Amino acid sequence: MNPKIKNSSTDALFEAILTLRTVEECYSFFDDLCTVPEIKAMAQRYVVAKMLSEGEIYNEIVKETGASTATISRVNRSLNYGSDGYTLTFERLKEKSEENQA
Repeated sequence: MNPKIKNSSTDALFEAILTLRTVEECYSFFDDLCTVPEIKAMAQRYVVAKMLSEGEIYNEIVKETGASTATISRVNRSLNYGSDGYTLTFERLKEKSEENQA
């Protein structure tokens, strides 16, 4: 956990997010909470992280996502030296996919 962001306001936000049950509920909540560019930027960073974790190279990621090399580098740094949040979600989504296939 990053102590720079840990406080009661952030706790309240994350607790609220954890109450959301569907993708549609997430759309509603984040539409109210964030601007369209903020949502698009977060979504882009997530896709970049997924592509990096799958071994894609920067040029391909730029081409597919439109992300700048600076954004890709920042996401790559988070993947390598961050709090493992991206990795946790990738693993859980993989587990969920495997459960649905069974």
